Amino acid sequence: MSFGDPNPNPNNPYGQQPGQPPQGQPQPGYGYPQEQPQGQPGYGYPQQPGQPPQGQPGYGYPQQAPGTLQANNGYINVPVLGTVQVASMGRRLCARLIDGVAIGVILAIIMGIGLAGAVGLANDCDSTSPDYTSCVNDASAGFIGVMFTWIMVIACFTLLYEWLMISFVGATVGKLAVGLRVVKENTGQKPGLGSGFIRYIIPIVGVFLCYIGAVLVYLSPFFDNSGKLQGWHDRAAGTLVIKK
Repeated sequence: MSFGDPNPNPNNPYGQQPGQPPQGQPQPGYGYPQEQPQGQPGYGYPQQPGQPPQGQPGYGYPQQAPGTLQANNGYINVPVLGTVQVASMGRRLCARLIDGVAIGVILAIIMGIGLAGAVGLANDCDSTSPDYTSCVNDASAGFIGVMFTWIMVIACFTLLYEWLMISFVGATVGKLAVGLRVVKENTGQKPGLGSGFIRYIIPIVGVFLCYIGAVLVYLSPFFDNSGKLQGWHDRAAGTLVIKK
């Protein structure tokens, strides 16, 4: 072997340094597939259809906006809860009837206690006494006072029952029985005191219109053309009635 021989390795016919590609061949990194660094998106490689690049938000991809009905089939997208089913009017009517029966029984007991107390006042009057007339008048006044007190108790009980149950539980006894609950449309959470009170007080205002107003409020979901079956009280409170 001569000292001027540039190719000391007979098995290296191109006379290249070890680890280098042959002359005339493309260099690494130009046309040769390289090992993809971890954590980097594969530029030039096809992505999974419908998926944004890793680490990037899904710009340009369809997102489901809160409150969006799913093909108008009774399902709606609610934040936190995802896709839920809007409560049917049949279930809501059943819940209202159950609540009416439960409240009616309790109110009947309260009214019975009040009436018994008023009658007891009248029985204390002695019909042979010269003061019988004044005693009866006092008993009548006492009866009116007792009944007014019990009416206030009934009103407070009804207010607290509907208001607090909807606010903190998201359902009354009737709604729990038929598998319904009330949630905030924009958060999916329980209504809370503010929305719960608004939702309760609107039908009560309708009671003063010979109760026709309250009936219209409870029937107003039939007039909702958005498909969410929101009554006027639900729209004012920003709530939805959904299946659990």
